[in-house]
Amino acid sequence: MKAREIEGLLPAVFRRVVRTGTPLRALLEVMEALHAPDEEILTDLPSYFDPYTTPDEFVPYLATWVDLDWLLPSCGLGRLRELIAAAPELSRWRGTAEGLERFLETATGVQGFGVDDAVKAKPFHIVVRAPASAKSCQALVEKIVEMEKPAYVTHHIKWLDNPGAGG
Repeated sequence: MKAREIEGLLPAVFRRVVRTGTPLRALLEVMEALHAPDEEILTDLPSYFDPYTTPDEFVPYLATWVDLDWLLPSCGLGRLRELIAAAPELSRWRGTAEGLERFLETATGVQGFGVDDAVKAKPFHIVVRAPASAKSCQALVEKIVEMEKPAYVTHHIKWLDNPGAGG
């Protein structure tokens, strides 16, 4: 808000004494300067809610909005932006084999994860098949599987030697 606009909000008795070089004029100019950074943010506000255009320091805050803050700091900002953008779809599939596969692929940027949820020898157990190319993200994969699988389910992560291996 410009000093002239602030001046227009003042009662008439104050507006009559606003002149260059007066303390009131200086106060209005300080108020203008204090408003400037916030007004700049407000003109560009929609970009703060888009995970792809928001400033880096705002990404962790957006992650809290979609309950992904538990991935900090183990997930890089680029991958976290992808997860935030995909959060509505991932939430829709949460608790399913397909949802876990999508989450892992989005978080790591590596395709080829699989979930076997019909292990005959062990009821309520899943085997997560992880491609070898995601081995550098092992801690992240383990954290995601632990957090995203149903609570009553046990799991095992099987790292595949080659991407085409199925079992």
